[in-house]
Amino acid sequence: MQKGTIQVHTENIFPIIKKFLYSDHDIFLRELISNAVDASQKLKTLSSIGEAKGEFGDMLIEVKLDEEKKTITISDRGIGMSAAEVEKYLNQVAFSGAEEFVKKYKGQNENAIIGKFGLGFYSAFMVSDKVEVFTKSFKEDAPAVRWECDGSPEYTLEETGKAERGTDIVLHINEDSAEFLDAERIRGILNKFCRFLPVPIYFRHKDEEKEAAPINNTQPAWKKKPSDLTAEDYQNFYKELYPYNEPPLFWIHLNVDYPFNLTGILYFPKIKQSYEIQKDKIQLYSNQVFVTEEVKDIVPEFLMLLQGVIDSPDIPLNVSRSYLQGDPNVKKINNHITKKVADKLEELFNKERKEFEGKWDSLGLFVKYGMMTDDKFFERANKFHLFELVSKEEGAEKKFNTLEEYRMATETLQKNKEGKLVILYTTDLVQQDAYIRAAEARNFVVVKLDTIIDPSFVNQIEMKWSDVHFTRVDSDITDNLIDKQENLESVLSKDEETALKELFDIKTPGLTTTVEVKGLSTDAPPVVATRPEFMRRMKDMAAMSGPMGSFYANMPDEVTLTVNGNHPIYQQVLKHDNKDTQVKLVHNLADLALLSQGLLKGSNLTNFINRSVDLLGTDQPVNVKA
Repeated sequence: MQKGTIQVHTENIFPIIKKFLYSDHDIFLRELISNAVDASQKLKTLSSIGEAKGEFGDMLIEVKLDEEKKTITISDRGIGMSAAEVEKYLNQVAFSGAEEFVKKYKGQNENAIIGKFGLGFYSAFMVSDKVEVFTKSFKEDAPAVRWECDGSPEYTLEETGKAERGTDIVLHINEDSAEFLDAERIRGILNKFCRFLPVPIYFRHKDEEKEAAPINNTQPAWKKKPSDLTAEDYQNFYKELYPYNEPPLFWIHLNVDYPFNLTGILYFPKIKQSYEIQKDKIQLYSNQVFVTEEVKDIVPEFLMLLQGVIDSPDIPLNVSRSYLQGDPNVKKINNHITKKVADKLEELFNKERKEFEGKWDSLGLFVKYGMMTDDKFFERANKFHLFELVSKEEGAEKKFNTLEEYRMATETLQKNKEGKLVILYTTDLVQQDAYIRAAEARNFVVVKLDTIIDPSFVNQIEMKWSDVHFTRVDSDITDNLIDKQENLESVLSKDEETALKELFDIKTPGLTTTVEVKGLSTDAPPVVATRPEFMRRMKDMAAMSGPMGSFYANMPDEVTLTVNGNHPIYQQVLKHDNKDTQVKLVHNLADLALLSQGLLKGSNLTNFINRSVDLLGTDQPVNVKA
């Protein structure tokens, strides 16, 4: 038996390793099984080039749990190690890597993934008081050896009677890590980190019979050629990842080997017309080993709602996020994913327009967010971004326009005095119905922008589409929605306009109102309540911003009451000989306009109802001035 001391220059290296490794101690199993996979793959490689001869049997990995002995054993049938190799790889290389890791990250708060520094094996000491390694090399003349270390720099190395090729790592679990002696806990870790590793993995529990099937899928769909997969294969793999989700809209298969290695499948899920807490995220793998679901910087922000798998050994997993952001491969992968998504959307739009339109309710959120945040995607998305048109007929089939299609259909009617195309939109088909109908009566085309992202989208896109202006359909009287400097003359005299304006001098609690008398068309409503487009947008944005938007959110609503002097009702109102009734009639007309905007609430609404009942119930004759 050989005893020795591991030569290290950092005192108490194990406590330091434990401190700087992930607080998630369950990665020890990922690291040790990854090493077992490497050993198995190396044997296959050596066999393929003739350097390893003989029958090697089934390549598999076993994880065995023994609660009584308080041990977890990871066994492989891979390449194994000789005594010299144990001395080199466990006593020298790994600890050299450990020292490099400690020197690099001592004093930093951010943790690092450990594999690149040779620390994979030593993650075992996060949960163990003692680690034993029984290993036999594939080389016939090399005897099996046993290595043992208790977490100090002291180790023992001796020959042992192990007969089968491969390596068994026995972890003697410490008291602080007793949670890992639970079978369900181990199954959960294996399912999280090892479900797609390329070598079959079996979990053996002493109280159970040997499991008939491995816990992992060694040939996941993303490792296969796209030409070898059917739509059903992609759907089945999605179910394997997210068994409780609805089927995805479609998917993108990533398969790149130059200038970086990248494989994976990204799925577009069905989503609601709102931001949702994303429970099922994109999973990042490195050579089929699960790493994380935190893929920010690798995946463009606007695609974070996608689901699926990305696998790349070229992403630097051992460094801090600030370094990750500056890594050239990460930037290239990010750009490639953006391009592939844009390619897929454009292809679907061009070849399957109806199908694309049918999925727009879910796709629109991705596309709009991408146009707002990514300039390259914005240029591509201009071709396939859609506006849903408001239909004049209830229950009619949905119709959509791209910007250019909308421009061609409306440019003659909907260009303002500045030469900008005015896109009229609604955020609420029911609440704004009267305004929509009035716009349609002028042959204006109204689009629906009613998702939570649309207020931000409208503001940002106006800056990019410099010749376009968005106007909500209820933001002004219909005649003013598209400012062409065309005004109708009022049939009222100046004195009558003044008298009418005085009657409308109404104070409504919670509202700041401005009254103007204009000559509108006779079929326009007698009073139209509108809110300035800018202030309404600010309040909409404030509602999304939480406390940060309280300045605009707490401001009273500003409302303009535009009195249509050409409406015949005012001829009757002005001739009425009862001043009190005149005021009530005018007040009701104003309240009806406010009601159409959803601005009549609380006591104001109660007063309106009482006043209406009073007017309907009056038994006084209506006297008209001669």
